[in-house]
Amino acid sequence: MSERPTITGMRHVSLNFSNFDATLTFYTEVLGMQVEWQPDADNVFLTSGDDNFALQRRTDVENDESETRLDHIGFFVSNAAEVDRWHDFMKQADIAIERKPKTHRDGSRSFFVRDPDGTLIQMLYHPPRVSQLG
Repeated sequence: MSERPTITGMRHVSLNFSNFDATLTFYTEVLGMQVEWQPDADNVFLTSGDDNFALQRRTDVENDESETRLDHIGFFVSNAAEVDRWHDFMKQADIAIERKPKTHRDGSRSFFVRDPDGTLIQMLYHPPRVSQLG
């Protein structure tokens, strides 16, 4: 197996919310987070500096507390090529790839795997946050 690439930290969390508008108001007006990007009415990406917090409108299930609100967690990497290195590393380690590497509309690049307990993990290059990390 090839050498493991590096991560710059876990600075991305994505949660599903049934009460999306009130939740967005809470995180922006109460906690003071800024909207980094809102690609559509059901998704907004917030930041408080060196992090990235995705709020997603929960539409697939009733408001059932037994269902998780966690969509995924994301580990930042330093550049887009590192995303592909991680993808290759995971494949060599026989980790099933949930979603293949993709460059997103905002210029970020990522792919997804699941940890052994089923948590969705995103390996993510996100230019606005990575550039702030030096």
